[in-house]
Amino acid sequence: MSREKALTEIEQLRQEINEHNYRYHVLDEPTISDAEFDALMHRLLRLEQKYPDLVTPDSPTQRVGGQPRAGFVQVEHRFPLLSLDNALSLGDLRDFVRRAKSLAPEAELEFVVELKIDGLAVSLQYENGVLVRGATRGDGEVGEDITHNLRTIKSIPLRLRQPLTLEVRGEVYMPRAAFLALNEERAAQGQPLFANPRNAAAGSLRQLDPKITASRQLSMVTYSLGYSPDLKPATHYEALMALQQLGLRVSPELKVLRELEAVVEYCESWREKRYELPYDIDGLVIKINSLALQQQLGTTAKSPRWAIAYKFPAEQAVTKVLGITVQVGRTGTLTPIAELAPVKLAGTTVKRASLHNEDILREKDVRIGDHVIIQKAGEIIPEVVEVVKAKRSAEEKPFHMPAVCPACGSPVKRLPGEVALRCPNPACPAQVLERIVHFASRGAMDIAGLGPAAAEQLLTAGLIQDAADIYTLSDKKSALLQLERKGEKSVDNLLAAIEKSKKQPLWRLLHGLGIRFVGDRTAKILADHFGSLDAIMAADRAELETVPEIGPKIAESITEFFSLESSQSLVTRLRQAGLNFAQE
Repeated sequence: MSREKALTEIEQLRQEINEHNYRYHVLDEPTISDAEFDALMHRLLRLEQKYPDLVTPDSPTQRVGGQPRAGFVQVEHRFPLLSLDNALSLGDLRDFVRRAKSLAPEAELEFVVELKIDGLAVSLQYENGVLVRGATRGDGEVGEDITHNLRTIKSIPLRLRQPLTLEVRGEVYMPRAAFLALNEERAAQGQPLFANPRNAAAGSLRQLDPKITASRQLSMVTYSLGYSPDLKPATHYEALMALQQLGLRVSPELKVLRELEAVVEYCESWREKRYELPYDIDGLVIKINSLALQQQLGTTAKSPRWAIAYKFPAEQAVTKVLGITVQVGRTGTLTPIAELAPVKLAGTTVKRASLHNEDILREKDVRIGDHVIIQKAGEIIPEVVEVVKAKRSAEEKPFHMPAVCPACGSPVKRLPGEVALRCPNPACPAQVLERIVHFASRGAMDIAGLGPAAAEQLLTAGLIQDAADIYTLSDKKSALLQLERKGEKSVDNLLAAIEKSKKQPLWRLLHGLGIRFVGDRTAKILADHFGSLDAIMAADRAELETVPEIGPKIAESITEFFSLESSQSLVTRLRQAGLNFAQE
């Protein structure tokens, strides 16, 4: 292929990929499959590798890459990123509307109500349609240049759909599913857990290595237009719709309302509905729609007079610690769990809360018999916030982490640089159970009917000892029918689900193997790059580290896993069972 033809195809591919990104991330209306999208990206990547002089900063392939930075440069915002006043009650919300009416008595007020996503405010600057700078809010006047990290976020277009010059503000956040997966990986690594998705997003944006940020699955919603010599909307709503047409995501739950009570009712409707969202919100933002009226009302030194944040009250509860148990994970991590008197919190009954690790247990000084304040971290995981020491008597009992594994009796270890205690015995029954549960889980091989209780039942009965044994159960139907609560129909359904799982894509199998540091996203990257499990197993550390987002720690973990005889035996038996070992 000539250079001229390559340039033409590269430009066509970029345009096509950008269009599909817009349909997926902004409109939520994808028109091609993930596999078809990946094929377009691979084709573009191959052409750019062949003609490196044709690579441009706004190419879709340039989201991830570059060397780690030495530090962050401070940048001054053209216009301040002001914080919002808070309405902590519906009365405060009504007062805001009354104040706005008193400042503009002749105006007919119209309000735009948006979800207040709990993340980090950022500013994006585009010149001739190309993203040239992204910065944190900082103190509102000066922020930090984090362009290299923001470029890795797929919902942020590197090039707008029109060559306009403008600045926008938005919120970068981490979806709940990504937060849970990240903390699961950090727990497996013995690293401190993030308290909530907001903290995780903040930590991800302040990474000096953009490859780490890219692995965190961040997203962004645009909430306002800053300076815009090329756009002249009359209202805030018009501005957001224009930004959406340019390729930027805006809140899908945007609402334009005129009556105060309609605003109040809409805000209240989200108090419970928020738990249905895939991300955290801590309230709603109410803005006067007319940009001319916004100018007329102006700002105070800290916040605009034309907007306010209605914050939901904190969801916390007080309950009693009935006991503290220790849970052993699939990688041997020991996690202390507070067993609680049942209490209602955020729409569910909470009976257990994680104490994370020995350091946090000591720091919070949680004892058996204590009354504690609990909350859902990021509205997801119940956690103990603090002990109510005013209620403490002389009856509470301190808890000490065990010196031996509660499941197998092996002496526990704490590796240098880690916060977690670990059981080093790979044959530990608790680890074996958790590995099987993980293999069959929805995020891995997705075997319906093989959850924790069923897996434990099969292990106890001696019908399985590892994940490969799952595929021998079709020959043990009579034994399965002898188990408690296993009728003909439930056994047939389980065997059908096991058979169906053989067709799962390679990345699910790789994720299901439970290799330390290899979550679903990393598994997809490896499957896409190598194309087969055999190629991944054959790769050495140096080759693995050439793969985007695969660092030395992950590479070492993969090579170490496949060097074990037990892993090689497991893979051989899974191959014999007929699982999918190649990328389709």
